[in-house]
Amino acid sequence: MTGVSGRGKGTQNMTSQPMRIQMDVKVPMRDGVSLASDVYLPPEGGPFPALVIRTIYHKQDGRYTAWTKRFVDAGYAVVMQDCRGRHDSEGAWEPYVHEEDDGFDTHQWMGSQPWCDGNVGTFGVSYVGFTQTLPALQRSPYLKGIAPIASQQDNFGHFYVDGALQLHVAMYFMNMAGKTMKRGSTAFVDWPELWRSLPLVSALDDIVDLPFFREAIRHSTFDEFWNSYGLRGRYGEAAVPAYFITGWYDNLVHEGFKQFTGWRAGAGTDEARRHTKLLVGPWSHSNIGSAEPFGDVEFGAEAAVDHIEEQIRWYDQRLRGIDNGIDDEPAVRVFVMGANAWRTADEWPLPQTQYTKFYLRGSGPANSLYGEGVLSQEAPGDESPDRYSYDPERPVPSVGGPYMLLENSGPLDRRMVERRDDVLVYSTAPLEEEIEVTGPISLTIHASSTAPDTDFTGTLVDVHPDGRATILSEGLLRARFRDSIVNPELMEPGRVYEFKVDIWETSNLFKKGHRIRLEVSSSNFPRFDRNLNTGHAPGMDAEIAIADQTVYHDTSRPSHLTLPVIPSGSG
Repeated sequence: MTGVSGRGKGTQNMTSQPMRIQMDVKVPMRDGVSLASDVYLPPEGGPFPALVIRTIYHKQDGRYTAWTKRFVDAGYAVVMQDCRGRHDSEGAWEPYVHEEDDGFDTHQWMGSQPWCDGNVGTFGVSYVGFTQTLPALQRSPYLKGIAPIASQQDNFGHFYVDGALQLHVAMYFMNMAGKTMKRGSTAFVDWPELWRSLPLVSALDDIVDLPFFREAIRHSTFDEFWNSYGLRGRYGEAAVPAYFITGWYDNLVHEGFKQFTGWRAGAGTDEARRHTKLLVGPWSHSNIGSAEPFGDVEFGAEAAVDHIEEQIRWYDQRLRGIDNGIDDEPAVRVFVMGANAWRTADEWPLPQTQYTKFYLRGSGPANSLYGEGVLSQEAPGDESPDRYSYDPERPVPSVGGPYMLLENSGPLDRRMVERRDDVLVYSTAPLEEEIEVTGPISLTIHASSTAPDTDFTGTLVDVHPDGRATILSEGLLRARFRDSIVNPELMEPGRVYEFKVDIWETSNLFKKGHRIRLEVSSSNFPRFDRNLNTGHAPGMDAEIAIADQTVYHDTSRPSHLTLPVIPSGSG
């Protein structure tokens, strides 16, 4: 094949091919390791602007080969590369560790090939988004832009949320334990039993030798194990614009907002700051761009976005200099659920946001949806606290929300959860006027526990007139990390503390007649690991204790939910 350089295992006959292809080109890294790459070119001509995907999932993954066909049809060269130690590439895979240097070396190699015109961009989802952001910090002169989808700022934020392990994410890595994926070998695993295995640090040992999983458990604080690679504190090294895409029910949506705000405010060049964009739809980690119904709510045809076409528009501007108007469009585009319409803005949070407190109230116990919990804009007076017991042997199940697995993610009905007596439920009266909530959600609770460490959860729910209680967003705080993810501090049992629970971001129109609901509890399993309430090192033993929790809402301890309300009629 003419026009493609490098050592390969053979070139296909191009006479019947819609594109020119060379398989398993060996791309050299700085330490001598070679990474296997497939190169796809338009049927004739060149040189071309070039896009690259660096993946742990196999460079011939069907999803990404379909993307590649569209990129090539649009006039781009595409390189699909197996990451170090994966599939046909040499070396050992150490999750995340080599992606920055290997990505930069790949950009440099691409830019020097005769089929590349010197302009390089990147694409891909999840881990493959992370293989875009980190190499961008090394500023290859060939790299002109990136487009990470459903990705993370750093891997502490991927594995841990305010100190609690995202258990289902961590255990998913057993499917990537060797040089090739081993999904088939886990088909007969009893997952519910595995999730409950204690101690967590050795939970997978009988199935697979996975050092990274054990190390992730041992490093439950944001220490050098996590800080040695990631974007945190390094946004100033970025010199090219980024287009971040995620979904309200993506388990990495919170990380997506961190990346966007960090890049937009702190990137090292004016161009990178001004042109960085964010797109968020009503999607999960596995169905970005889709309008297909999932969960218990349909969002309609407006939810669909052809994100491949959007990436082509992005790279036509970035790599080809085509003035197609994308740089003139607002930086933020988010889907408002309930209204089922898109909203745009130049800032996040939206500049017209009115942060509004909804206080936890009640004339009697708030336990379960049958209790007397109230959510009100009127501050509490002299009211009795609410109490419940959290038993790690009986955790609150994960139902809907930003869960990684599609079958349990999205706007699911939470009534089965709200019937439990260890879930406090606070609801507004039926709304007399619609309320749009778009932005970051937070919960401030004054609470005590009989345990030296425990968890507190918050879940925002839209209650429909027919009783459906669909989840919008959720968060969890591990009490020992209430002040710092670097230096945890246990509680004094019985002492009242003020806890701030980050309930992430959402956009939803609560319609007239609907109710705004808040759930408060102490577990969300198996999305998060169970706090065993002992104060021992997380994940390292099997001892369990029951914690008796007290949540206060009175004049001196006004626990409240803070919602980012968008005034009616604002643009």
